[in-house]
Amino acid sequence: MTDSMISRRAALLGAGAIVAWSASPARALLAQVDGAALPAPIEAILARMTLEEKAGQLQLNAAAWSGGTATGLNPPSSGPSFDGQVADAVAGKLTGVFNGNGVEMARRMQDAVMRGSRLKIPLIFAADVIHGHRTIFPVPVAEAASFDPDLAMRTARMAAYEAAAAGIDWTFFPMVDIARDQRWGRTMEGAGEDPLLGQMFAAARVRGFQGRSLAADDAVMACIKHFAAYGATESGLDYNAVDLSERTLREIYLPPYKAGFDAGAMSGMASFNEINGVPATGNPWLMQQVLRDEWKFPGIIVSDYTGDEEMIAAGFAKDGKDAARLAFLAGVDMSMQSNLYALHLADLVREGAVPQATLDRSVRRVLAVKHRLGLFDDPFRRIDKTRETARSRTRAAIALSREAAQKAIVLLRNEGDLLPLDLNRRIALIGPFASGQHDLNGPWVVYGDNNQAVDLVTGIKAAGARAVSVTAGSGVEEALPGGIAAAVAAAQAADVVVLAIGESEGMSGEAQSRTSITIPAPQMALAEAVAGTGKPVVVLLKNGRGLALEGAVRDAAAIMVTWFLGSETGHAIADVLFGKVGPSGRLPLSFPYESGQEPYYYAHKATGRPAPAGPREPYKTQWRTAPNAALYPFGHGLTYGKVTYAAPDVPPTLAWDGRIRLAATISNTGTRACEELVQLYIRDRVASITRPVRELKAFRKVALAPGARETVTFTLTRAQLEFLGQDLRPTVEPGTFDVWIAPSAQAEGVHGTFELLR
Repeated sequence: MTDSMISRRAALLGAGAIVAWSASPARALLAQVDGAALPAPIEAILARMTLEEKAGQLQLNAAAWSGGTATGLNPPSSGPSFDGQVADAVAGKLTGVFNGNGVEMARRMQDAVMRGSRLKIPLIFAADVIHGHRTIFPVPVAEAASFDPDLAMRTARMAAYEAAAAGIDWTFFPMVDIARDQRWGRTMEGAGEDPLLGQMFAAARVRGFQGRSLAADDAVMACIKHFAAYGATESGLDYNAVDLSERTLREIYLPPYKAGFDAGAMSGMASFNEINGVPATGNPWLMQQVLRDEWKFPGIIVSDYTGDEEMIAAGFAKDGKDAARLAFLAGVDMSMQSNLYALHLADLVREGAVPQATLDRSVRRVLAVKHRLGLFDDPFRRIDKTRETARSRTRAAIALSREAAQKAIVLLRNEGDLLPLDLNRRIALIGPFASGQHDLNGPWVVYGDNNQAVDLVTGIKAAGARAVSVTAGSGVEEALPGGIAAAVAAAQAADVVVLAIGESEGMSGEAQSRTSITIPAPQMALAEAVAGTGKPVVVLLKNGRGLALEGAVRDAAAIMVTWFLGSETGHAIADVLFGKVGPSGRLPLSFPYESGQEPYYYAHKATGRPAPAGPREPYKTQWRTAPNAALYPFGHGLTYGKVTYAAPDVPPTLAWDGRIRLAATISNTGTRACEELVQLYIRDRVASITRPVRELKAFRKVALAPGARETVTFTLTRAQLEFLGQDLRPTVEPGTFDVWIAPSAQAEGVHGTFELLR
């Protein structure tokens, strides 16, 4: 996936457009721009630009000629026709568009700008490439269940390879928000509840999208979002307020953003939410002090969709002009969709409300990233119809989709070793997701097509299952006439039931907050009826968040979390269901006992009255109907092997500037090979700031043949034990630390203690 693989320049270019570009003032940048530096020729361009043209470089709008399902993914707006948008671009009123309709749209717009605009500054084309372009991979939280950042890098690399071939320069991904409240629908876009895992996946995805050079024709600029702390929204309600301490913000929520920027992401997106009363889009502390001054971020910040305008309804700005002023002075370089910058920035500069130097600085940043993307060298770098077709849904991409889906699946429960299933057993495949080209790709797919994805029954039959009946039994959120009776009859005629239930695509994702994260009532009625037949039940959960499992679903003999897996859904599930591939995924988020526990996460504080491990006691930290624990915790997942942890090796002390080697013996006493995720957790028992009951510090995957065992070692240093002290500076204090090498955040595994010595 390099320039050399498919290097033919866009043959559809008109010769006139090329000549116009070669003669333009911006073309002179090529010889002098060096990395992220701002050379003198940029100043020459700025000197020629009117205030309106400068504002235009900071205005990004949805494409009038939209692609795929883009029109249904954002609130409707009354924008210009395609011809009108092209005219705006030629007039210098737009820096680019997003979620457009592929190469032909991009070619026509770029051609018009390079022929007819005054300064010949190329457009930038952006899109929501969240978990694949044409080939769809598991939703991001499912991919995080692989605990394999390299896999995330490879799927992002493939997504960039496809998207760049379709004229896309910039993706609005990765989303790195920590999600600790499973009611929040956008949980599916991130990496779950843990900051360490979030940092690793943020960096991997940036490296995947951007490749070795942003100028390559298979590279796409990454965008870190949503800055910041969107996942902490109150009640898990989308677009809601966030109120949290600076310590929590810096310790838990900010690290994944910084990891993404440190990995080289050249853009970020302001979050919809406010933080402690100040909308992120109008927050100079966040955008200037933290992002620019502390982190030295050199790239561009774009608002979310009409995010600047939404400060009016939030009660922070009095009108559109005020909103534009607040957002721009806070440090948001580019406005998305509202047109507020195009409408008001020039007048704000003329009136003295916005310094022209500040405007010029943001324009420089935009021109710099366009240069780094290679657009000043060749505005048509990623616009090639032949390449768009050749790179779409290649054999390698489909194989990678299947691999990623296999690794995302999490086996929660497997009583009596019901799984893997024998291909010769009579299977009753029941549930609203048993068959059909729907709800396979998952939310936030702009260009993929469910009709090209493999459904469950197709995958099961392709795997060689001998006898499979298919019965819907119920809809996702509605009963079907006679559905339960038909399902019961199918179950009675089978050896085993495979029950495919959960959430539809429309129940997860943006603006899909849920007050109860349970299986919908019609599906629960179906599950209870099928369980009543006495036949063994394998539950396949479709979901984009952690769920609170109840009744017959919770008590099923086997439960697998199959998320939204993308193009190869059916094949991947069948691979694991029948044992062609063993389950290796682990939960990147906690499944609570009940919805009312949310927000729930494993790294909670102990409180002064922790609940005991044994019988329930009054006046302790506990709910009346649930323990202060998860039904299935972060890091949990079973294999088809039998894994044991033994022989802990925990030295008694860690020197202040030294290292400590921690080890345990991991054995597979079963008859099947497996891959175990060995996890390292610590707890600082006594500190000047109370610490969580456990914190993930490292993990390692270990492949174990039947009867095999391996000593797994980790190394810790003092730096990995640091936290923010009372002065919000990194610190760590001598004392006792608990350490667990374990299969989940709640499992005991093996345990020891050591003393940190000064």
